[in-house]
Amino acid sequence: MTEIGFHFNVPDRLAYTCRLLRKASRQGARVAVTAPLATLRGLDRALWTFEPTEFIAHALLTAGRAAPAQLSPTPVWLAENVDDLGVHEVLVNLGESAPAGFERFARLIEIVSTDEADRAAARARWKHYAARGYALNRHEVAL
Repeated sequence: MTEIGFHFNVPDRLAYTCRLLRKASRQGARVAVTAPLATLRGLDRALWTFEPTEFIAHALLTAGRAAPAQLSPTPVWLAENVDDLGVHEVLVNLGESAPAGFERFARLIEIVSTDEADRAAARARWKHYAARGYALNRHEVAL
């Protein structure tokens, strides 16, 4: 069963996600991120500029287009639709709703900012997962 963790009170979702992806890639994990396209484009830019002396290898996938075979070793993939993603251990959700197909990942990480609308959407996702019997982990990032 997928392990689900909510990271609450994140002051800057993109910066936090960059740090999370850096840590995961250093540990050799394969991570996928799902979100609306505008958010993914912002994350793509943030990953290019996050650390001047580091590069977090990633690929931004266009909806409905198969990823080129040469991208298969890329450790971080960004996609609007989970169905467009290859095999990854971890899924990070930056979207408002629970991603369809999250069950095929070993872990799902929900990043929740301090914005009230984002928190309300997270509460709905929490209820969605809990109603389906998933054990949920809560991580307070900043208080």
